[in-house]
Amino acid sequence: MALKKTTVMVDEEDLALIKEAAAREGRPESEYFREAFHLAALRTRRWDEEWDIPRLDFGGPVTTEEIDRAVSDGVADAE
Repeated sequence: MALKKTTVMVDEEDLALIKEAAAREGRPESEYFREAFHLAALRTRRWDEEWDIPRLDFGGPVTTEEIDRAVSDGVADAE
C-alpha cells in the first residue's frame, strides 16, 4: 500500500488523547490517524446496485427478554 503525506488540522484535545494513547500503547500516532482516515473513507462508500438482504419474519415483535435469552443460550452453547 502506497502512502501519501497530507496535513490535517485537528482539535487540540483530540490530539492530546491520541498522544497519550500512543505513548501508553507504544504505537506511532500516525497509525491512529491512518486508521481514523480509513474508517472515514469507508463511510463514504456507495454502491450502485441494491443489496439483497433477506427480511426475517418472526411472526411478531421480538422482546428484549427473548433477545437476551437467545444471546445467553448462544454463549452457553459456545462454551
